[in-house]
Amino acid sequence: MPKAYWIARVDVTDPEAYKAYVAANAKAFAKYGAKFLVRAGRFEAPEGTARSRQVVIEFADYDTALACYRSPEYAAAQALRAKASDGDLVIVEGYDGPQP
Repeated sequence: MPKAYWIARVDVTDPEAYKAYVAANAKAFAKYGAKFLVRAGRFEAPEGTARSRQVVIEFADYDTALACYRSPEYAAAQALRAKASDGDLVIVEGYDGPQP
């Protein structure tokens, strides 16, 4: 079964308030076995538009990724995030097929 990923692009509008979101999301991410693969860092956007932060979080599978997002633990964190940032989030199943 392929892994799954949250892919987020975020503009933090209130850095101090965003710290509360980061602290709160840890509970949900620990419960669902999330692993940060990308968490801000240097980037270049050679095509399209970008936001100031890019985040990729890995989960064991698609159902776990969705369960984390829909959990009461993440809902509490999401309420904090909504007040401190603007962003886009996609939850996507990974590819587990042949490679070139």
